Amino acid sequence: MDFRRLPRIATTLANVTVPGCFLGRTEDLVVTDLHIDGDRISAVEGTQIDMGGAMVMPAFVDMHTHLDKGHIWPRAANPDGSFAGALGTVRADSSANWTAKDVERRMDFSLRCAYAHGTRAIRTHIDSLAPQDEISWPVFQELRDAWAGRIELQGSSLIGVDKMDPDGGYRDTARRVAASGGVLGVVTYLIEDLKHRVEGFFRLAMEFGLEVDFHADETMDPTSETLRCIAETVLEMGFERPVTVGHLCSLSTQDEARALDTIDIVAKAGLNVVSLPMCNLYLQDRQRGRTPRGRGITLVHEMKARGINLSFASDNTRDPFYAYGDLDMLEVMREATRIGHLDHSDADWPLAFSTNPARACGFDAPSLAPGASADLVIFNARNWQELYARPQSDRIVLREGEQIDRTLPQYSELDDLMRTT
Repeated sequence: MDFRRLPRIATTLANVTVPGCFLGRTEDLVVTDLHIDGDRISAVEGTQIDMGGAMVMPAFVDMHTHLDKGHIWPRAANPDGSFAGALGTVRADSSANWTAKDVERRMDFSLRCAYAHGTRAIRTHIDSLAPQDEISWPVFQELRDAWAGRIELQGSSLIGVDKMDPDGGYRDTARRVAASGGVLGVVTYLIEDLKHRVEGFFRLAMEFGLEVDFHADETMDPTSETLRCIAETVLEMGFERPVTVGHLCSLSTQDEARALDTIDIVAKAGLNVVSLPMCNLYLQDRQRGRTPRGRGITLVHEMKARGINLSFASDNTRDPFYAYGDLDMLEVMREATRIGHLDHSDADWPLAFSTNPARACGFDAPSLAPGASADLVIFNARNWQELYARPQSDRIVLREGEQIDRTLPQYSELDDLMRTT
């Protein structure tokens, strides 16, 4: 069905299949009708179109991406697929090539991909070690304004905890983040003065009134417990702004009792958790000549059982941290289901790809209720097995009730940037 050929009249999408959680119901899937009047979901029936059971969801929210790193793989490939290889390669590429024009073109390319796949809001981490912050943040702000009305963009600064001096240069970054309405971010890993630096980070966030976002324990080392330090510090300091923690791979290798105790503290502290299963599967437990034993995914079922606001997201795209991906949240949904065994489980997992991340980031919650914006993704599938069996390249995306052009940008657009060394 080509919605671009339809007159702009009240329309009823009859006989659609909707995950019950998006309708506030407990059923896994519900066959129903959706009414659209102009740019809004309506309660009033319009001209009927029989959709043949096609599955419909609200547009996606992708709350953990790295748009500034995206699509550098052709000129900056990971030499061995390891985390260390990714870190060193990105550092070299950023110092040599990340001009404002380079960052802007790659970020815009990524946004066009995400938009075509049906994403309506994105949080992107932005490498913010000086002097890159003076280049990338103005680019982000320009793109945020240019994409307003199509993708709502939110920026989070990113710097290693050992480089984070709350009384030094990161104060200027915090001021820049606050001015852009962004989020203060940091990567935590085992260092001698971790607790002191985490406390300083929270004090800086409180001074500027900022929400915070952590990359934490992106390792299979069971002794890495920076998540526990973060959660305990939130409780000790009474930090009240939203806190997001991502990755948390080491929980999967820790003693079960210890890991579950840490999760209890996370629940008590009210942290938002985002799992990045595709990137973690790519990087973690990688050793040359040895088949990986661990998946790298964090303990998503245990967290959900404790009422933690849990989401999934894309993470990196065609860069040394993840060689693949296209900012397609359906791919994230499909792979998260396979990697984390979300099937044969609770019926409300679809919320982790739209409603939950919107809640974590403060975006407007996707909705199918009357009065909500008609931002929909429609799939030629009638159940989960059909949905996940194919990539759904023929999906339809409606934004404010109108079908968008889903033509994806060609990689050749970036060829001249890839010749830069």
